[in-house]
Amino acid sequence: MPDERDLPFGVLAECYYRLESTSGRLDMISLLRDLLSRTPPDVIDKVVYLTLGRVAPEFVDLELGIGEKLALRAIAMASGMAESKVEAKYKELGDIGLVAEWAIQNRSVLAFLKEELTVNRVFNALVKIAKTSGPSSQDIKLKTLSGLLADAEPLEARYIMRIITEKLRLGVRDMTILDALAEAFLGGRQRREMLERKYNTYPDIGRIARVLAEKGEAGLEEIKVSLGVPIRPMLAQRLREASEILEKMGSRFLAEMKYDGERMQVHVWPDGRVEIFSRRLENITHPYPDVREGVREAFKGESAILDGEGVAFNPDTGELYPFQELMHRRRKYGVEEMMEKYPVVLFLFDLLYLNGEELIDRPLEERRRLLEHVIEESDRIKLAEGWLQEWTTEELEKRLELAVERGTEGLMIKDPASRYQAGVRGWSWVKYKRSYVSKMVEPVDLVAVGGFWGRGKRAGTYGALLLAVYDPGTDTFKTVCKMGTGFTDEQLAQLPEIFKEYVIEHRHPSVVSNIEADVWFVPAKVLEVIGDEITLSPVHTCAWGKVKPDAGLAIRFPRFTGRWRDDKSPQDATTEQEIVEMYREQLRIISEKR
Repeated sequence: MPDERDLPFGVLAECYYRLESTSGRLDMISLLRDLLSRTPPDVIDKVVYLTLGRVAPEFVDLELGIGEKLALRAIAMASGMAESKVEAKYKELGDIGLVAEWAIQNRSVLAFLKEELTVNRVFNALVKIAKTSGPSSQDIKLKTLSGLLADAEPLEARYIMRIITEKLRLGVRDMTILDALAEAFLGGRQRREMLERKYNTYPDIGRIARVLAEKGEAGLEEIKVSLGVPIRPMLAQRLREASEILEKMGSRFLAEMKYDGERMQVHVWPDGRVEIFSRRLENITHPYPDVREGVREAFKGESAILDGEGVAFNPDTGELYPFQELMHRRRKYGVEEMMEKYPVVLFLFDLLYLNGEELIDRPLEERRRLLEHVIEESDRIKLAEGWLQEWTTEELEKRLELAVERGTEGLMIKDPASRYQAGVRGWSWVKYKRSYVSKMVEPVDLVAVGGFWGRGKRAGTYGALLLAVYDPGTDTFKTVCKMGTGFTDEQLAQLPEIFKEYVIEHRHPSVVSNIEADVWFVPAKVLEVIGDEITLSPVHTCAWGKVKPDAGLAIRFPRFTGRWRDDKSPQDATTEQEIVEMYREQLRIISEKR
């Protein structure tokens, strides 16, 4: 008799099959709503994780991916086929999920005692594979995976292999799941905002789904800010001139140095344990033992969640290095060597949790005072330099010049009365950089959503990429330019390999485009792009109808700066509204010059 607290894995496989052929986002949400509505509460968290192609929240360091060679061996073992035959089929199809489906469909061994696969069994097996390490780990992983495949139906095998190789590619993201949860348990998608607020402070979507399924809306109150669960970082809007800042923010605010480094959210436990999370919520503790030790010595409290920016620097001169130099530290091996070569200073600017108490709803001015009280500065741990005062445009411009002279990007302007708006890009924080005072010299971060095959010297690679901005209101990516310049020959040659795992057969449901790309990508890779100006466009969908009817906005003459923003998720890319504001500012400057 089937366990009422479990769900046949075949139900997921059928849903995934339908999702895979769905290009409409609303249809996708409906399919997920129906799936989650029929899922027992005991396994709904596991269903959510699997649907996102993982077995844990993103901040848990549990990698699923196994090597291609081991995956093919497992298929061969489960189907009774020769490895060479399976490998040949993989070369033909290029999709390990389809190879598994074909092999199980045509297996040469009969499974007389097959057991129905359930969500619990598949999930637990995948967790075991992810956690297994040591001398005999390959054998254990092989036996565990082949055991699953031996009991799988062909369609189940397709999705098991795509999950285990981290190539599920259903086009489902966390926000899509939140929409589906709102429809399934809160009466409609219009209530997603409440779930999103909770998700921003506790981005474990599996936990949120389980609480909703078990206890409904009231259960959400149980989920609190917690050590070990990173809070989605608060983000900033941008303005170009001091006069605009005073008009928008008033005359009294905090102007803080904006450092060119990596956002670090540092969690400190009462026992002295320290973990560090990136802007993308990845656990980046391992590459930064110097930051861990520095925080441990500097923090004078019991427990905390600290927000700051890690910056590489020259210990001999005190000179701050740009972001690219810090990225040498993001490695698994050779950490000690890189720590000596590229030491890091952590500039702390916010305190979100202290001694068991949430602080995100407290005013920034109070959070800053508490931060100053619990941090004893050192050479490696410092408070971000800032000034809370009444400002004039002249004083703010002078302070910007000072910030640039000291090797920072500029200033962060912050409302002292503001709460910490996790995951939100609002007007409580504003970026003010030197490059904003002239025509588009400030680069933007865009998401690659498609590619166009090259010709002539670029034959065999992509000649251009279709790039998009992010619209958080609709959780979509809207095209803003087609870019083919700024790449070196070597970078161009690498493009097919870089985007190989993100290629899909149709336009991604979250991409809004009037242009038909030769190849479509899952929105995943973020590039830094500079252009000459922002113009009206009859084809690009960024800000369509917002500035002029039947027109969008586009970046004219875009070019790649050479910087891949792997530290940013697609949702951290430049937003549609930021492009609108940049365009309006551009028009204002042109008008004043006439």
